[in-house]
Amino acid sequence: MSKLIAPSILSADFTKLGEEVNAIKEAGADWIHVDVMDGHFVPQISLGVPIIKALRNIPSPPMDIHLMIDNPDGCVETYIRAGEPLVKGITVQFETCKLLHSTISKIKSHGVMAGIALNPLTPLSVLEEIYSYVDLILIMTVEPGFAGQEFIKSTVNKVKQLRNIIDKLNHRPLIEVDGGIKLENINDVVRAGADVFVSGSGIFGTNNYSATIKDMRRILEIS
Repeated sequence: MSKLIAPSILSADFTKLGEEVNAIKEAGADWIHVDVMDGHFVPQISLGVPIIKALRNIPSPPMDIHLMIDNPDGCVETYIRAGEPLVKGITVQFETCKLLHSTISKIKSHGVMAGIALNPLTPLSVLEEIYSYVDLILIMTVEPGFAGQEFIKSTVNKVKQLRNIIDKLNHRPLIEVDGGIKLENINDVVRAGADVFVSGSGIFGTNNYSATIKDMRRILEIS
């Protein structure tokens, strides 16, 4: 499978969100990453159902929705319905999901990808019983909740370890990385074995989205 670039709209200019989404679509984004924050699991409150519905009406590239919220078990279907038919997948945090098998089953019953995210200091060992159920594993390369943080270099080794584990499995979920991904370090995580690259300020903080995504794509193709 080709490597995928998913700009995080948390770093977009919200005064012109429609224009920003159209710009990254024209620039060649594969997905857009939509961070939903509740002010509990993480300190910030961010995009919710109304924004997701608006993105559907633009229309946006396929939506990669990341629920950084407490107790997501009962609301995943709400977010899927809000973004249909453009929802590519829903990812929940391991640290907040009390009924993980049930939640993953609900997500997959709607025909979208089910993902599980791990914070930087959550060990890979928690995934031992999960691999065969999920379609995507998101390794947070910064602490969740704030855009523009500095990439945590030690997470590169975590991605390498995960790649080695997944390559030995019959079912191979995608590895996604999110946090501080920029042109200067994307080569490190692609070499470590990541498949999907979320970049917020690394794209939206540049003057030319098309040139930035093109440069990232070149690195992904030659690494």
